[in-house]
Amino acid sequence: MSTRTRLTAEERHEQLVTAAVTAFSHGGYAGTTTDQVARLAGVSQPYVIRIFRTKQELFIAAVNRAGDRIDAKFRQAAAAEPTLASLGEAYDELLAERELIVLLLHGFTAAADPAIGDQVRACFGRLYETVREVTGASSTEAREFFSIGMLLTCLGAMHVIGPDPVPRQPWMVDLMATWEHKH
Repeated sequence: MSTRTRLTAEERHEQLVTAAVTAFSHGGYAGTTTDQVARLAGVSQPYVIRIFRTKQELFIAAVNRAGDRIDAKFRQAAAAEPTLASLGEAYDELLAERELIVLLLHGFTAAADPAIGDQVRACFGRLYETVREVTGASSTEAREFFSIGMLLTCLGAMHVIGPDPVPRQPWMVDLMATWEHKH
């Protein structure tokens, strides 16, 4: 006879957000249903709605999970070396978590929806403030940092860099040659 352990409410919440990150990274906000998230989490769709009330709230929770992960990684890197370079190296590691970066891009595109946009902008703003706070970077330096980060995010989402990259086309080789270290 096996003993089945029930998950706590917090553990079930985490399980749903983890499933939401996966589902929304694949289908985006418009192309993902709460039923798909429920199936990934192994729960019923009404349970997902009972916990999150709306698909919007679930999507926002997933985007915030991604933002929190980046924030934590930046703070960890800054504790060892509070420079933009160390935060950049930390972000390079996060590029391997393709679901995370693709979800962020879906969050940015869904930001036209006022209920989502305010939350996505707040998430991005927290990351900007974290970078400035932990490194002492000027607004111009932070802008450059985020500009490169967004380029890397796009390249990662397109499988140009990160795990299992596509074969390099000439434009990719040319662009990647502009960095001192290879991605």
